[in-house]
Amino acid sequence: MQKKGCPFGTHRVIEPKGVLPQPALKIDNNMDELYDNEVLIDVQTLNVDSASFTQIQEQAKGDVEEIKKIMLHNVETQGKHKNPVTGSGGMLIGTVEKIGDNYVGDLKVGDRIATMVSLSLTPLVIDEILAVRPDTDQVDIKGHAILFQSGIYAVLPDDMPQTLALSVLDVAGAPAQTQKLVKEGDYVLVIGGGGKSGMLCMYEAKKKAGPNGKILCAAHSQRSTDRAKALGLADEVFSCDSTDAVGLYEKVMELTDGKLCDVVINCVNIENTEMGSILCCKDQGTVYFFSMATNFTKAALGAEGVGKDITMIVGNGYTKDHDKIALQIMRDSETLRNVFTEMYA
Repeated sequence: MQKKGCPFGTHRVIEPKGVLPQPALKIDNNMDELYDNEVLIDVQTLNVDSASFTQIQEQAKGDVEEIKKIMLHNVETQGKHKNPVTGSGGMLIGTVEKIGDNYVGDLKVGDRIATMVSLSLTPLVIDEILAVRPDTDQVDIKGHAILFQSGIYAVLPDDMPQTLALSVLDVAGAPAQTQKLVKEGDYVLVIGGGGKSGMLCMYEAKKKAGPNGKILCAAHSQRSTDRAKALGLADEVFSCDSTDAVGLYEKVMELTDGKLCDVVINCVNIENTEMGSILCCKDQGTVYFFSMATNFTKAALGAEGVGKDITMIVGNGYTKDHDKIALQIMRDSETLRNVFTEMYA
């Protein structure tokens, strides 16, 4: 008889006891014994969180073999792939291999799924790293993972390549949240708009803000700036250092005739971009920090320090129907699908 598991996975927590799997320092990744409400997944690909992969890549000085060592060490010491610096993980795609006797859900053995919960809480074993793709933050492996009863997932669609679907689902919370936040006529700034989540956010922002709104895109590299311009989703695209808070603020003041933005969406994968986001938001506006590189202490105290009365939203990776919303963008926008296919598929 299978052991009874907690729906939130606390039965897998080794250290410290009493916490949930995400903040835990170490969890049990034994794949030989399945609890009654778990799903065992044969893993093919990890899509590492952008902030996490950027940090690992910098630590490894770009050396692929060193990236592999760091990832393997993270899993061996923690039982999961949680970056000890950024605290973030990513997600995976794989095939359902076994289902616990008391698991409640529609999954079947053989289903191809993407887990929509972070690798930072997912029990994981990596037997071998087959390939590292730095341009897409994706890593092909041989291994297994556990999905808890509370874990959300998406069955992979059959009308697009799996690597394309994975890249979109990895950031599905961003466009779905944008759809909820942006209203007709809003001025919206997307910081990191030339990146994966940023492009999807711009698409939804443009659709929701309508002809009376204005979409601004702040990009970093020339390549991401050119990419954002080619999409034609933003009214203004400019290159900037998003850690230069005052410089970013002055540029947005110029482009909005001093009005600033109703909604600011931060999609970058580097630190110290909190104040630029806050300064560019008008009073009573909203800043959505999708970036996992965000320091929320800096954001909270920084907003207080400059007297900004704004709403700040944590980049919750889950929003109702976020998987459906994100995948539908790939079906509705041929331009975005072509860009994502070229970059990720």
